[in-house]
Amino acid sequence: MEILRSNAGSGESEIAKFYANKTILITGATGFMGKVLVEKLLRSCGDLNVIYLLIRTKKGLDPSVRKEQYFKCVSFSKLLEKNPDIVDKVRVVKGDLLEPDLGLSANDINTLASNVEIVFHCAANVRFDQPLRPMVMMNVVGTLKVLRLAEKMSNLQSLVHVSTSYCQCNESVLEERAYPAPQNPFSIIEMVETMDDAALAEITPKLLNGLPNTYAYSKALSEDLICRYNTKLPIIITRPSIVTAAISEPLPGWIEGVTGPTGLMIGAARGVIRSMHCNPLYSSTVIPVDKAINGLILCGYQRAKASSQEKAPSKRNEVQFCNLCISKKALTSWGDSIETGRRFFYETPLSFSLWYPGGSIKKNYYHHLFCVIFFHYLPAYFIDFLMLISGQKPFLVNVQRKVSMGLKLLQYYTTKDWEFQNEKFQEMSSQLNAIDEEMFDTSVGQLNWETYISTYIMGMRTYILRESPSTLPYARKVLRRFYILDCVSKVLFFTLTFWFLWTHMDGFVESGDAFIRSSLSSIYHERNNTIHA
Repeated sequence: MEILRSNAGSGESEIAKFYANKTILITGATGFMGKVLVEKLLRSCGDLNVIYLLIRTKKGLDPSVRKEQYFKCVSFSKLLEKNPDIVDKVRVVKGDLLEPDLGLSANDINTLASNVEIVFHCAANVRFDQPLRPMVMMNVVGTLKVLRLAEKMSNLQSLVHVSTSYCQCNESVLEERAYPAPQNPFSIIEMVETMDDAALAEITPKLLNGLPNTYAYSKALSEDLICRYNTKLPIIITRPSIVTAAISEPLPGWIEGVTGPTGLMIGAARGVIRSMHCNPLYSSTVIPVDKAINGLILCGYQRAKASSQEKAPSKRNEVQFCNLCISKKALTSWGDSIETGRRFFYETPLSFSLWYPGGSIKKNYYHHLFCVIFFHYLPAYFIDFLMLISGQKPFLVNVQRKVSMGLKLLQYYTTKDWEFQNEKFQEMSSQLNAIDEEMFDTSVGQLNWETYISTYIMGMRTYILRESPSTLPYARKVLRRFYILDCVSKVLFFTLTFWFLWTHMDGFVESGDAFIRSSLSSIYHERNNTIHA
C-alpha cells in the first residue's frame, strides 16, 4: 500500500478535513471497538455528515429508543458534555447480518446505496468456543452481504474491514498481504447451509487444519472472500492484535467485556485462577483500543486517497492490508505484564474475592495441570462440599470448569511466539502532520507499560466491576484478611503433611522393606527354577 504524505506544515487536520461532509456506515457499532470508533469520529471529525449504525432490532423498541440507549454508555460521557447535539449526526438503521439483505428495508438499502461513502465493517462473532455454523453465518456470510451492499454504493470511497492478526495462525510471520484460505469460502458457505449439525461437527477438525478455533478459521475465509472482490471495491483489510483497554480515549482504562486478558486479570484478582500455561518470555501481543481505532480511521483515509490518486484502473481497487499491531521490540512480555498486574492488584484489590490473589504462570504444561488439579479443583470441591452440608448452593466447581475452558482457549495464544509485520501501519502514522499526530496518535514505541497496566486495572474495576475508588479502603481490608487466611492455611497444610509423613514413616519403611524382601525372594526363586530347568 502506497502511503500518501500529508502536508507536514499544515495547521489543520488533513484527516478531519477528509471526513468532513462524509456519510459513513458502521456495522458492529454496539461492540467494544465499535463504540470507540463512533465516539472518536464524532469527537475528532465532527464536521462529518451522517453516521449510519446498523443495529439489530429489539422487540418493542424503535430506532430512536435504541439510539438513546446507545448513547447512555459511559464511553460517550465526555463527548456529550461538550457537544450534546452531536448525536443528531447519528442515525440508527434496523438491520442484522444474519438476515437476508442484512435485514434492511428497500428504502434503507436505497438510502445507503445513494449516500454512503465510507464503510467500517466491524461486526463479527468473536467467541472462541462456537461451532462452525454460527461463525460462518456471521463472519463469512455476513461479510458477503456487506460486500453486496457496498457494490450498490455509487459514491463508495473506502471499505474498512476489521479482521484479526490471528487469521493465519499456521504462519510463522504474518505479513501485510493476502493469504489463501484453507478452502473455498463459497464451498464452505454451501456446506454450512446444507449439512446438519452432527456432520458439521465431525468435519470441523479437518477443515480447521491446525487452526485453534472456528473464529480464526472464519476470519481466514472472510479475507479470502474479500480478495475475490479485488478490483471491484476500494477495500482495506485491517488486522488488529489483542485489543485491550484504552490508554486515554474515550476514557483512561475504558474497557468492555471479560474475554482475553481482561477475564484472566479478573479471575486472578478474585483468587480463582492460580495457574496459567504461558511462556513468560514471549511478547504479549496487545494493542490499546484507542490506538487500534485511530489506525482504522487512518486506513479509511489512506485507502480513499490511494484510490483517487491511482491512475491505473486495474490497481485502483486492489485489496490492501494493514496489520494494526505494536512492533515486537516495543511489546512487554507475558511474564512482565502478569507480574506487573499482580503488583498493582495488591495496591488496588477488588472488594469481592474468593481467596487471596496468588499463583503463577507455568511454562510446562504438566506443571500447570498439576497446579490446576490441586489449587483449582480440589479447593473448589472442598468449599462446595462445605456449602452443601451447610444448606447453601455450591457453585465453585462450575466456576472452575468455566475458568479451565477459558484458560484452555487462551493458552494457545500465550504459548506461541507471534510475529506480525506492521511496516505499513508504522509508515502510515509517520506521514501525519503535527495536528493529526496528536489527534490520531498511533505511536506506541514510548508506551509506559507499568502506567498502562495500572490504568487498565483501574478501568476494569470501574467500568466492568463497577467498583469506584471509594471502595479501595474496604477492598484492602478484605485483601489483608485473605492474606492472613492464606498464610494460616498454608501453615496448616504443610504441618498436616509433615505430621502425616512423620507418623507413618515407620509404616512406609516396613512396607518398603517387605516389598524389597518380596522382590528379592521372587528373583531368587525364579533364578533357581531357571537353573533346575
